[in-house]
Amino acid sequence: MNLLSAGAVLAVGAGLAVGLVKPAPPVPVRPLASPAARPYNVLFIASDDLNNDMHCYGDPLVKTPNLDKLMSRGVRFDKAYNQYPFCGPSRASILTGYRPDKTGVASLESNFRDQLPQAVTLPQLFKNHGYFSGRAGKIFHYGVPDDIGTDGQDDTISWNQRVNPRGRDKTEEAKIINLTPNRPLGSSLSYYAALGRDEEQTDGLVATAVINMMRAHKSQPFFLAAGFFRPHCPYVAPKKYFDLYPLDKVQLPEERADDWARKPEAAKWTKPLNWDLPPEKRREALRAYYASITFMDAQVGRLLTALDSLGLRDNTIIVFWSDHGYNVGQHGQWMKQSLFEHAARTPLLIAVPGLTKGVPSARPVELLDIYPTLAQLCQLPAPADLQGASLVPLLQKPAAPRARAAYTQVLRGPNKLDPTAKKILGRSVRTERYRYTEWNEGAEGTELYDYQTDPHEFNNLARDPAQAARVHELAALLRQSYGQP
Repeated sequence: MNLLSAGAVLAVGAGLAVGLVKPAPPVPVRPLASPAARPYNVLFIASDDLNNDMHCYGDPLVKTPNLDKLMSRGVRFDKAYNQYPFCGPSRASILTGYRPDKTGVASLESNFRDQLPQAVTLPQLFKNHGYFSGRAGKIFHYGVPDDIGTDGQDDTISWNQRVNPRGRDKTEEAKIINLTPNRPLGSSLSYYAALGRDEEQTDGLVATAVINMMRAHKSQPFFLAAGFFRPHCPYVAPKKYFDLYPLDKVQLPEERADDWARKPEAAKWTKPLNWDLPPEKRREALRAYYASITFMDAQVGRLLTALDSLGLRDNTIIVFWSDHGYNVGQHGQWMKQSLFEHAARTPLLIAVPGLTKGVPSARPVELLDIYPTLAQLCQLPAPADLQGASLVPLLQKPAAPRARAAYTQVLRGPNKLDPTAKKILGRSVRTERYRYTEWNEGAEGTELYDYQTDPHEFNNLARDPAQAARVHELAALLRQSYGQP
């Protein structure tokens, strides 16, 4: 039994489990004045492989003027966590409302319908209740860049309309600069400062397609999903966005010679550290990643402008999310598939007309929580066995107490690049102050970080005798989450 899906949640406070508490009853959000009252629309915006290194999350360098505007009228969740730091498993979890153990998705090839054929996905719920459900770009898993222009691993029955743009970034792949040529293009540090206009890029075409759907369906309730591919590598954006980030202004993460002295080897995904790239090449990659973020932000701006011009702003809930975070050199790690904070933490902004007011929330939340939140806001009957919890109380009062932790897991094993890799399952629990991680249930190592005193995770406290009680409590909390004693 999964404890958090069994009608009870754990009161974890700032770190330790202190027992079971009864969940609060549902909070009415926006009772319809009459049967004729118009329901909310939903604009569901996804960015691929996006971490929290953005101005809207306090980073002074990375420009996100449009997400800044969205934040000013929504709730920015400062401790939002994905359930699996890998595109396919994470998206399956978000869109079904179930943890990876239940979806059965732990790779890019798996499909949640194999294990859960009767699952009602989030867009399918809206479609089943009379909403127009449309998407452009990557919402369910796509291989990037190989699947651009196709349906990828889309779920056909979730949508009324699907659009699969293919822009200059795809047709001009031969121009991409690959900094790690021994890796496939979609998992290499690679980039291209493109020619042409935003609207010629795949993400520009995604925004255009969603705007066209807004116009066509503005008179009926809609659930519209804009699935942006950037900043997923290869990092492609028009050159003007690269020009915003001179190389001498790009700073690499802090490094310490003893960083891995007390960390388990199982925590490494990038081997060798930084893929042996020299600092100047890492700065090139980081500049390109930042340029891709700002380009993606500009497409978000086009969507927000269209909502305003079509008179839809006051009746549309906006959710902005990424499928997971992204390492850009922290601990020598790049990309995802790690359980460090930079990969497990995820951007999440939710704006609800008349309800949210630009106040951030510091409570730990999960991407699993998006499904029940939207169902409650739009008064739709969500499946009873969803494993997340509605964020409506935090949308109403961002500082309200929340007695839940956040869980992230990852499974590593043999793959195309390393066919002899050992199978290792990592599971991690995050509370307001601490992260505790076990690799193969502790047999391959454990980690404990105190973010109040060590925000960059340099000091693994798991074997500190002074932390023994905390490790014991968090280990129990972690194992209860997946049904282990």
